[in-house]
Amino acid sequence: MQSGLTNPSPRSEHSALLPEGDLERGRYTNPPGPTSSKTSSTKARDGKLPRIPTTTWAKVRYYLPVMGWLPGYSTSTLPGDFLAGLTVASILIPQSISYATSLAKLSPLAGLYSAAIPGAVYALLGSSRQLNVAPEAALSLLIGQAVSGALHGDPHAHPSNPNAIALAVTTITTLQVGLFSFALGLLRLGFMDVLLSRALLRGFVTAIAVVIMIEQLIPMLGLVGREHIINPHTTLEKLKFIIENAATHEHRPTTLISFGSLAILVVLRNLKHTRFVQKYWFIHRIPEVLIVVIVSTILSDKFNWDDLGVVILGDVPIKTDKHFFRFPIHRSTIGYLQSTTSTAVLIAVVGYLDSVVAAKQNADRFGYAISPNRELVALGAGNIIASFVPGCLPAYGSITRSRINADVGGRSQMASLICSALVLLATFFLLPALYFLPRCVLSAVIALVVFTLLAEAPHDVKYFWRMRAYTDLALMAVTFVCTIVWNVEIGIACSIIISLLLVVHKSSKPKMTILGRMPGTTTWKPIAENPEAEEDILPGSAPALIVRLNESLDFANTAQLKQRLRRLELFGEHPHHPSDEPRRKPASVLVFHFRDVETCDACAAQILFESLTNYKSRGTQVYVAHLRPDVRETFERAGIVDLLGEDKICVDVAEAVRKAKIEGDFSERASLQ
Repeated sequence: MQSGLTNPSPRSEHSALLPEGDLERGRYTNPPGPTSSKTSSTKARDGKLPRIPTTTWAKVRYYLPVMGWLPGYSTSTLPGDFLAGLTVASILIPQSISYATSLAKLSPLAGLYSAAIPGAVYALLGSSRQLNVAPEAALSLLIGQAVSGALHGDPHAHPSNPNAIALAVTTITTLQVGLFSFALGLLRLGFMDVLLSRALLRGFVTAIAVVIMIEQLIPMLGLVGREHIINPHTTLEKLKFIIENAATHEHRPTTLISFGSLAILVVLRNLKHTRFVQKYWFIHRIPEVLIVVIVSTILSDKFNWDDLGVVILGDVPIKTDKHFFRFPIHRSTIGYLQSTTSTAVLIAVVGYLDSVVAAKQNADRFGYAISPNRELVALGAGNIIASFVPGCLPAYGSITRSRINADVGGRSQMASLICSALVLLATFFLLPALYFLPRCVLSAVIALVVFTLLAEAPHDVKYFWRMRAYTDLALMAVTFVCTIVWNVEIGIACSIIISLLLVVHKSSKPKMTILGRMPGTTTWKPIAENPEAEEDILPGSAPALIVRLNESLDFANTAQLKQRLRRLELFGEHPHHPSDEPRRKPASVLVFHFRDVETCDACAAQILFESLTNYKSRGTQVYVAHLRPDVRETFERAGIVDLLGEDKICVDVAEAVRKAKIEGDFSERASLQ
């Protein structure tokens, strides 16, 4: 399928050869051509290529992506974008109402405004063409827990206006979410998605699905009234409440309607994947959620389900007075600023992770580049502007909706603009038609989302088990248990903390390899991979150790440099227990292979200086080979070159070994005399 943009894709032809980080920053405005002598002569004295100037228009298009795609928008793709916007809107309208009423404990308007405003802002500022930004189930649940905490934090207090408190908590939280995301983008922290492993995310998402399912079983069984009396708080308390009251206090009509709706939704969704239905593309485009909502509303009106005790949506007043658009920081919201900050931070992190995954999937699928930092800025701006409408929920990208957007025909951000416009039209003109919509049907819609969240968990568990990744399985289980037993915030916090600890644990171990000489050559290769490589390269019994450092040095991976060198010196690269006896003699000659060390920061140089001082003090000859100019400059400033001596800085390992042999022979003759 052709893109709706007349401008070439950022990754087309030459741009695919450019570094993605530089492509993000807009450094390259033209594809690189053949290197001319003039270009070669413009190299800086330090050997680095000069930065290619960026035009003002390129910067404008980078910071305002709409200025890049809108002027060149092709009307030939408008039908596809319109169909995609219409399809996603038909899914989004009932979904956003469900999230707002059932999870966030807010008015349906809050969900609808949240589905329209942030998505429109993102379409103007975001770099992903197919990403759909709107409220998400997990994030709405976090808002609902924050609202419940504000309403029921003091069990002896009875707030006089709970709706006003809910609006205030949601508004100030959404503002903080936007500010935090915006700041992360300005600080270029878009790499955050690499910090959380798939196992941790899967454990968290699975736990979220279980929590949401337990939350929705209460309205689906008609136990909302009894819940207000008993007032269970934690997930386990609510599960116990359901088990104890499901058989004795359920509301039969509500139960039949909700589980009947859920069954129809599941059947219709599965029918779309059958071979017969796939022959007819238009059936695959029909939104089953919208069908169930419309049919249940008609049946509720016709058969007076509200007279049977079924709770309906009712009248939703739409206010467009002076308070419709209001500065989010005022007397009623500022009091909840401190108590909602942790929730806002967690929402921003989790929301961004889902968004960037969805954006990258579509970018890879359609062959264009995205900027994670610009994604953060666009998502933050969308939530900041949404917070000016009281009660708007935080909104982020959805993997499922974005995939549907792309499958139906969305090829540009125009599809998101159309979707937002249709949601607003439905809000002002079609919402009264949903007066008789049973609220338990909205819970059934969310239950369908839960099935989607749970669908990939068995596959991931089987995969990690087949790969014998027992650590990943354990991390998945720990994250799941923390979220279920305590709450969602603790589950997210545990996920992030464990991920950071794993990253630090792996990065704190400097990667080093022992080298040996291949017989009859001057080639040096890792001994672990080449058993025939020779270690005894010096005459006599003088043991030598040639170590290649396989990465740049910084404060993190050099903290254990002394211990790692000591282990290699005494035990080699064989696995060992700390209580084992040394297998090797202490080295009398130590040669460092520094070709792979591109950078070395001040802290790393200081630690290396201390290690080399220890070796020098015990009489070990230390040589350094393959030293890069930048690293040599750092060593000179740190005093390492003066410590070792200029003669110990060698071009390659062969020169270092040759010098060690000469010095060894000289020392041996001196001792004989």
